[in-house]
Amino acid sequence: MKWLFLTAKPDFVPDKITLLPDNIANQIAAGEVIQRPASAVKELLENAVDAGATEIKLIINDAGKALLQVTDNGSGMSETDARMCFERHATSKIRSIEDLFHIRTMGFRGEALASIAAVAQVELKTKRAEDETGTYIEVENSQVKKQEPVASPNGSSIAMKNLFFNVPARRNFLKSNAAEMRHIVDEFTRVAMSFPEILFTLTANNQQLFHLEAGSLKQRIVQLLGSNYNARLVTVKEETDYMNIYGFAGKPETAKKTRGDQYFFVNNRFIKSAYLNHAVMNAYQEMIPSDSFPMYVLFIDLDPTVVDVNVHPTKQEIKFEDEKIVYAFVQAAVKHALAQFSVTPTLDFDLDASIQQLPSIQQPFTDEKRSAAAAGSIFKGFTQKNQAHFIEKSGSGELKHWKDFYESSETGATGLPAGQAGYEQGPVPGIQPATRSATLAAETEITQLLNTYITIPSNNGFLLLHQQSAHERVLYEQLSAAGKDKPVATQQSMFPSTLELTPSDAAVMEEIMEDLRYLGYTIGPFGKNTYVIQGTPADVEAGNDKHIIDILLEQYKHFSPEVKFSKREKLVRSLARQQSIKAGTRLTEREMRQLVNDLFACTTPNVTPDGNPTYLEFKQEQLERMFGR
Repeated sequence: MKWLFLTAKPDFVPDKITLLPDNIANQIAAGEVIQRPASAVKELLENAVDAGATEIKLIINDAGKALLQVTDNGSGMSETDARMCFERHATSKIRSIEDLFHIRTMGFRGEALASIAAVAQVELKTKRAEDETGTYIEVENSQVKKQEPVASPNGSSIAMKNLFFNVPARRNFLKSNAAEMRHIVDEFTRVAMSFPEILFTLTANNQQLFHLEAGSLKQRIVQLLGSNYNARLVTVKEETDYMNIYGFAGKPETAKKTRGDQYFFVNNRFIKSAYLNHAVMNAYQEMIPSDSFPMYVLFIDLDPTVVDVNVHPTKQEIKFEDEKIVYAFVQAAVKHALAQFSVTPTLDFDLDASIQQLPSIQQPFTDEKRSAAAAGSIFKGFTQKNQAHFIEKSGSGELKHWKDFYESSETGATGLPAGQAGYEQGPVPGIQPATRSATLAAETEITQLLNTYITIPSNNGFLLLHQQSAHERVLYEQLSAAGKDKPVATQQSMFPSTLELTPSDAAVMEEIMEDLRYLGYTIGPFGKNTYVIQGTPADVEAGNDKHIIDILLEQYKHFSPEVKFSKREKLVRSLARQQSIKAGTRLTEREMRQLVNDLFACTTPNVTPDGNPTYLEFKQEQLERMFGR
């Protein structure tokens, strides 16, 4: 009986697994597709393109949170199709599994409208050309609230209102209006660039930001990315049996310090691919600095059967059947385009008329001139043996006190703490640790090398300080401190500068304008996409304000998304990097001493904000080992 009692089961154990209600399942699924208003913009614009529209209008209110409407003149839908389009996985693009591998349209899963209807209040008006009246439908929380005939022009108009009204937690995670508007402009730009033959307009809060007439790809690029690219693009076009590539690449002088205007499209679909980006970077090798990024807008057309776009809900990540072939083809096409348009640097004296007019070219080379040239040391250095290092003795050319360069000097330094080179904090040479605010000892000798590095002698060694890294750390801490306590003092401009921005940059400016004011930059709106720089920090050189803001916008837009920084932090880091003394700048002894004093007064003097060392420490023992002593 005891055994039976232990193994006895209760009369009823309820099942744990149940089916979710349709509205909850739809909201969960919608989270994969509709992450923010910009996600809905992408889906609705692509649906309009698939409908064969030649004119597409996007209307935004409150950064898409209150209203997001797309109107097109496409094929429209019947009454039954209008009702069916809000059902999950309802699509006109796929009939069999084979169709999934021959996708030519932008959308195909039937998720977009169902996902939008699950998290917003939706109104749809649509009409086909062959129908006398159109159809009007209201959907809320995946439920059809109203359906009736309506007078409507041919095409479709879908309005999404009160996004995430039924999921308030999701709505709370949305960013500021300026930040969300920037994402909307990014998605609009990608779709509009992919289809230059379609007219696109974007209106936000009753102000038209874009009016893109149908035209060529180059015209669309200039309209979206700025007129400065108009004469600085080279055409990329290669065709093979396997794939075609066409588009434009920027000349080397358009390269920027941030990963900016780079667009890849596969079968007219925007994609993100670090692999293909690496191919383009290799094509620009030795033509641009290693820390710069070229501009390009490239379209790849190939058989849909060798591409899998169904690997991510946003369809921005795809897989190629043979990535190596695509990589090699992209690299070769861009490199060929740059060479074909003579972008690679060359020297051709025959083409320079000014050189042809020089006296040395125009006047005859007489025997007297030939003898005088042959007697010179430069001629002998190239034509006679053992003359390459010969130094003539002359009063003007004599190297005085050359031995002084090799004499060791007394440093008077109190020394630095031993440890791993470049990563240990310590007092500046000649300053007692307890008095960090003191100045560098007057007897401490400092020297600039290669207009980039500063040597500071220490006890039994020396420090090698990178002037740009050191100044970046100093500026970063100064700007950070100023932004926390009170705004940086602003100097009003006597002649304010005017900034004309692209609509995408204008959205960024709206987002950061208030934070810039705290950092000493007073900027105000001055018409459509135009701003006036009314004041700058006192240490900004006159006439340099526009350049600073231009680069700042570029850096801010493309700040690494891997690390989450606040807007203020991004701006401080960008300004510190931009305004720091660049490598190759000659500094006076006074400037070097000031930089060293400022660096070692910082709370973290040994590294830049990005974690790179500001100085390295070399000990005498280390140097002797390097020379085998």
